[in-house]
Amino acid sequence: MSNTEKDRVIIFDTTLRDGEQSPGATMTHEEKLEIAGLLDDMGVDVIEAGFPIASEGDFRAVSEIAKASRNSVICGLARANFGDIDRCWDAVKHAPQPRIHTFIGTSPLHRAIPNLTMDEMAERIHDTVTHARNLCDNIQWSPMDATRTEEDYLCRTVEIAIKAGATTINIPDTVGYTAPRESADLIRMLINKVPGADEIIFATHCHNDLGMATANSLAAVEGGARQIECTINGLGERAGNTALEEVVMALKVRGDIMPYTTGIDTRKIMNISRRVAAVSGFAVQFNKAIVGKNAFAHESGIHQDGMLKNAETFEIMRPEDVGLTETNIVMGKHSGRAALRSKLENLGFELGDNQLKDVFVRFKELADRKKEIFDDDLVALMRTSVDPEKERLKVKSLRVVCGTEGPQEAALTMIVDGKVVSTTATGDGPVDATFNAVKELFDHNARLQLYQVHAVTEGTDAQATVSVRMEEDGKIVTGQSADTDTVVASAKAYVSALNRLLVRRETTDVGYDTKGVSYKDVS
Repeated sequence: MSNTEKDRVIIFDTTLRDGEQSPGATMTHEEKLEIAGLLDDMGVDVIEAGFPIASEGDFRAVSEIAKASRNSVICGLARANFGDIDRCWDAVKHAPQPRIHTFIGTSPLHRAIPNLTMDEMAERIHDTVTHARNLCDNIQWSPMDATRTEEDYLCRTVEIAIKAGATTINIPDTVGYTAPRESADLIRMLINKVPGADEIIFATHCHNDLGMATANSLAAVEGGARQIECTINGLGERAGNTALEEVVMALKVRGDIMPYTTGIDTRKIMNISRRVAAVSGFAVQFNKAIVGKNAFAHESGIHQDGMLKNAETFEIMRPEDVGLTETNIVMGKHSGRAALRSKLENLGFELGDNQLKDVFVRFKELADRKKEIFDDDLVALMRTSVDPEKERLKVKSLRVVCGTEGPQEAALTMIVDGKVVSTTATGDGPVDATFNAVKELFDHNARLQLYQVHAVTEGTDAQATVSVRMEEDGKIVTGQSADTDTVVASAKAYVSALNRLLVRRETTDVGYDTKGVSYKDVS
């Protein structure tokens, strides 16, 4: 291989196979095709599209992905038997670049499952890899649980697979037990000991059971591996796999010590990360490397001040490198005056030093009561700093009738733009009836996204804190209120959210999207 080829790391994505094996992560046929298209467009070298023998649906998905592929090698998984391999070939053969990936467990624990001796397993490896190579010239072979396989036997089986025609040998850390130094040493050992090892590509497939999947994959590359198997968001069995976004950005950011290249367009990482999270149902944890909500978020005043002066002080990559538009300055109790001024200026508020000092005091009081301050909180804070009593909507009185016999009823009196108005409405329960009454008195098109009730203290006289989240034309607002009467708290929270929505209409452009949470109404 040329030096350029030796420096290139092949990205093998198995989101649609190993990732989908996560309990609860099953994707529809259309979703698989969509994700495959995004992977292909992003520059993934190899897409493991599925396990064709597993079901008719899996076969059809792999087959259609193969036909639709433009740039990526399309790979299917097969166990070490002729039936699996034939079915896999039937699914991938329509791809411009097809690959068959066949595997068998080689560790003592896995050899015991089919009750094969070392010699019997060696013979099966030879026969099945040979059969696959007679169908396709791009064959990948994996000794499952390789990292717990005896070294001599691992070398023997790898040599057999190479001689039978495998072009890629993947070394899986199936149970995520390996440490980085072991991962690198294992690849080096195979390259040095196995005849023909210099003629094929070694790959690494690491699971994250001990939180070392990415480190193990990068260490394997240092040891000579030139293919990393990974998934979007690290999705996969148990604790997941090596995350594509982590290894790709690590190679990009630390090119000084890992001078390897990939063909991935990193600017498309965030888009596909969010799409995979949506279709799989596995939300990305907030502090997940690269793609988590907090990966480019800063709340500490010291960090925020440094970021405003020079982003490189606290960020080793640019948000736009992964497809984000900008860094997120998160407002909270640790934020400083500089961050508050900057955030308010972005929201259209120009403050003098004295006014900033006054707002900052009340901002800190609010931050002590809330974990995070959103844009709408700041808009409300600025609005109340000008006219603390000027709310367009207020709850004046509320009486509800509820019980086992419906319909439930709410008699509500409100003040709307200074005018007292009343109505009676029914609904499926007292809260629903109350919300219907509010809508009769102040018609709106906002959609209720969330309704939550939490008890502040114990006992039957406990205060209930109610949170209501609403959305209208991309504007997201939340109202919150506390009262010993849950229905009263619900009415006030609902009206509070509507007030915040009216503020947003007045102070933001159409389509401006933010997660707003109002300050508590504890009246």
